[in-house]
Amino acid sequence: MIEQLISHHDWRWIGPATLICALGIGTALHLMAVARTQSGRRRRTTGILGALVGGMAIFTTHFASLQGMHWATSARYDIALTLLSFLAATGTTLVAVMLILAGDSRRRRIAGGTLAFCGLIAMHFIGFAALQLPGHLTFAPAAVAASVGFGFILAIATAGLIFGSSLTRLAATTAACSILVLGLHFISLTGMTFISDPRGMSVTDGASAAAMSVIVIGMILLITIVAGAVSAMGWATRSSALRQIREAIEAMPDGLAFFDAEDRLVLWNSRYAEINPELKTALQAGQTFREIIQIGLDEGLYAEAKGREADWIAERLAARRELSTTMEQQVAGNRWLRVADRRSSAGGIVTVTTDITDLKRAAANLAEARDAAEAANGAKSQFLANMSHEIRTPLNGVIGIAQALASTELTSHQREMLDLIHSSGRTLQALLSDILDLARVESGRLSLCDDAFDLAAAVQEAARLYAATASDKGLQFYVEVSPEAEIWVSGDVIRLKQILTNLVSNAVKFTTSGFVSLTVALGPDNAAGDTLRFTVEDTGIGFDSETRHRLFKRFEQADGAITRRFGGTGLGLAISHQLATLMDGNLDCESEPGGGSAFILTIPLRRAASPAATAPDVAVVAANPDSRPLRVLVADDHATNRKVVELILAQAPVELTMVEDGAQALEAYRAGEFDLVLMDMQMPVLDGLAATREIRLHETTMGLPRTPVIMLTANALAEHVAAAADAGADLHLAKPFNAAQLLSVVFEMPAAAAAEAAAANVAAA
Repeated sequence: MIEQLISHHDWRWIGPATLICALGIGTALHLMAVARTQSGRRRRTTGILGALVGGMAIFTTHFASLQGMHWATSARYDIALTLLSFLAATGTTLVAVMLILAGDSRRRRIAGGTLAFCGLIAMHFIGFAALQLPGHLTFAPAAVAASVGFGFILAIATAGLIFGSSLTRLAATTAACSILVLGLHFISLTGMTFISDPRGMSVTDGASAAAMSVIVIGMILLITIVAGAVSAMGWATRSSALRQIREAIEAMPDGLAFFDAEDRLVLWNSRYAEINPELKTALQAGQTFREIIQIGLDEGLYAEAKGREADWIAERLAARRELSTTMEQQVAGNRWLRVADRRSSAGGIVTVTTDITDLKRAAANLAEARDAAEAANGAKSQFLANMSHEIRTPLNGVIGIAQALASTELTSHQREMLDLIHSSGRTLQALLSDILDLARVESGRLSLCDDAFDLAAAVQEAARLYAATASDKGLQFYVEVSPEAEIWVSGDVIRLKQILTNLVSNAVKFTTSGFVSLTVALGPDNAAGDTLRFTVEDTGIGFDSETRHRLFKRFEQADGAITRRFGGTGLGLAISHQLATLMDGNLDCESEPGGGSAFILTIPLRRAASPAATAPDVAVVAANPDSRPLRVLVADDHATNRKVVELILAQAPVELTMVEDGAQALEAYRAGEFDLVLMDMQMPVLDGLAATREIRLHETTMGLPRTPVIMLTANALAEHVAAAADAGADLHLAKPFNAAQLLSVVFEMPAAAAAEAAAANVAAA
């Protein structure tokens, strides 16, 4: 049967039919792949063109094969059935293509492939029906079933498993579809039988074989032209894309070179040669990367490679073999290059070289600027520390002598002048504290504590400081804490009270009649959680909206007249605003001229458990059972400060030993016994910190009980407090200090130390 199939066909027709089948189907599939990347009208147009080319290829393949068959008599073709066969091929192919393009899923592809094959079956057998012969054709059912079954299996497998847009899948799908078309035709022909008409009548109706040959050849030419046009358009598109890529590569600000899988140079842009001027005339396609870096070595470009060229080359090539690597390289002329190597999927390497000389210089300049800024900030901090020390030292003398003088008998006129000294001293002390606080906030060195405290008690303590002043001015003074706010919270109680006292102080200062109030309540919830709201209201002079916008800036008040009339520096609100920000809160205000003001502080509410009540001590151990004077060692290099301490402690039963530096303090401590040490921090010969460390070492070595050491110093910054604690001091008391405060700690600390020692002895017993 196969031999009969071969002998009954003219392979001058069968060969072109096979080629046109593959060419047409391949072109149709390519157009479908292009359509899948498009959208809208262009997608539909490209899909329709692909369907028409595919349908024409199937129709042409079938009728070209019919033309190649050896018939016993001349064959003719029924025009209507031939046209119906053409419509069956192109129509079902068009519907199948649109179905596949409507959604990229395997189910749609299988449905589209099955529909296209059904159209192929219809075209095939309608085409045979259109064949006019003096007799009739019959097909063996087994051959028909075999051709159709084979076709369905191949159509479903191709659509579901092979179909795709890649070049490999496109070629495989083309081959499978060509086999499907040719297989249906030739397998079915194995079961075909022609029975001649015994009457020997000839057929005269329909189109002649010659006319059909012309039609088939025309379709072959049309399909070839379309395929050629599609190929030309693809080539033009690829050429345009390559040209654009080349232009983009040339326009890159970085140097780019591409090496093949054997690390040979394939292409590079002009910037690559500009960045590597030593290679400009030497670069040529086919050079290996090893040869290229050897040129640089011969030119002495790589200072890091001198004396170890072989090792340097081995390290560079090893790094290059990684999937991705980036390195910074210094070359001659104090230039810096960043070289990035990326391996492609085909094994080639893309090298991108960037001149980062300007970036390096900018980084160096930035580092110099940073170092200069840090040095300036350090100088500023040192200046603040020195100024704090130098101002506090004489201020301590002024305030301390005034406090000592207040304990003597004075006339009313003398006491009035002494009150003025006290007031001026407190003002100067507050100003100094404000300046230091502002400097710490701006430098980021101010940290907040996180302790549990009674909110209502803290508010009352802050407000109580100005209750007397408000009363003296005839003002009504209210403090109201809502029941919901009478709770324990976590935070920095000292800084909270600092903000509240500043706001209340301003309210009392700028109000001549009416009232001042401080209210505390739960604030509105926000994204971060619950809040607390503190409101300070007054009926004072107020201010306008323009003043409101600059009120929280440093050294700002409503106008110069306010400064002259009411005093102040304008630092308090600036510090309070920045402290509120550090607390993750906000400080705002509302006011109008002559209508009073309202300052609102809102901070996050962080609840805390109230501490359990502690049981009273069973026994109180007297610090000084024999009522002997306290033995106090005072170390201070400033005579005025020593005199201040002497005058204040003269009011109490204290036995003083005065020394002028840390070395003398250490010598005196080792020679005698003391209940308390008052130590200045900044002294000649041996400073207070070193002296304190030596005292603690002496106590440990000799097995002596711990003697309280108080740093009585003008060094009042946070780092000074920390340094004192690290050295072993028990307390840091900044100058200028209050006489009552000094007397309190002088008697409380030895008593506490004695009680602790007694408790330790009881526990040991």
